[in-house]
Amino acid sequence: MDEGVAILGVGVTPLRPISPELSQRELIFEAATKAYIDAGTEPAEIHSFISISEDFHEGTSITDEYTPDQLGAILRPVHTIAGDGLQGLAAACMLIQSGIADLVAVEGHCKTSNILNHEEVFAMALDPIYERPVGVPSHAIAALEMRRYLHETGLPEEAVAGVVVKNRRNALRNPLASYGASLTVEEVQASPLLASPLRVLHTSPYADGAVVLIVASAARARRKGRKPVWIKGIGWATETPWLAERSWGRATYTVVSAQMAYRMAGISRPRKEIHFAEVDDTYAYKELQHLQALELLTPQEATELTRGGDFEGPLPVNASGGSLGMGYCFDATALYRVAEATWQIRGEAGSHQVPGARTGVVCSWRGVPTTTGGVVVLQAD
Repeated sequence: MDEGVAILGVGVTPLRPISPELSQRELIFEAATKAYIDAGTEPAEIHSFISISEDFHEGTSITDEYTPDQLGAILRPVHTIAGDGLQGLAAACMLIQSGIADLVAVEGHCKTSNILNHEEVFAMALDPIYERPVGVPSHAIAALEMRRYLHETGLPEEAVAGVVVKNRRNALRNPLASYGASLTVEEVQASPLLASPLRVLHTSPYADGAVVLIVASAARARRKGRKPVWIKGIGWATETPWLAERSWGRATYTVVSAQMAYRMAGISRPRKEIHFAEVDDTYAYKELQHLQALELLTPQEATELTRGGDFEGPLPVNASGGSLGMGYCFDATALYRVAEATWQIRGEAGSHQVPGARTGVVCSWRGVPTTTGGVVVLQAD
């Protein structure tokens, strides 16, 4: 980026399967309080607030009406990005680069435990004439994509199981994660089928949580004297929403987003220049598909890693545990990946710290049935 934009503060709540003791507002307040302290700032200094939320997931309309109080944003500029978390982060970058704002708070939250029927919510994203009436479940759509991806790449199902083993094991070292476990490939392969070849353990379990990022201009970031993590490049894209027209075996949205982010960051050799990745793994096969689109892993390498029993790969991926190990929280998921990447670059990831993590990439996906995602490249000061 021509003008520097940095992440100055991070605040999150631990991801939990249920949170009956806390409302959405209380979750956001907890995350916001931590973020302001981390950034060494306060709400009065924030020029604009961004809320990542989707009315269909919230169960109420105009959801940004329910976020100003706990962010300290009463009578202040607040707008909602009804999309992927990285789209919200991109909006913050544009506000700063345009000169409109010096400090922006980006908020994402999710109470998946409040949703009684996820399938009915997912169905609202399908074409209402040709697709929704068929009643195809979201997991079946993912299974079709997984089948096509495995067919085109020649990857065995064991490679997908290996991703589950790695991420659930990594989550054991992350205090924010709810689904850490010590599993074997055989145990993953023995889990019940949702829709062939997709299995229960291939799917990220739901979680409740909230995350707030404080994003700053270069001048403000350096003046604060904190540990800025620089947003060197960011990209986002949406392929066709129609099931009949999409690229089933390839994450085209990630390819386009990565090209945009890499070009902005001046990265020409991703495998040489990127030290770690936090990649969407809503379904285990998506991690492999996204890594391929990011030019960080080939199908042949994934196959060899699986055969050798070493699922870490050529670089650390989802050291946090990803969504498979931490939990999936819809559009806030991408902001959790950014938070984890920020801690890695600061050297503050604790027991799951990646040595020498100075440049990282975060890849997001908005989930079934969308073809929307983003990529951001983060770098140390």
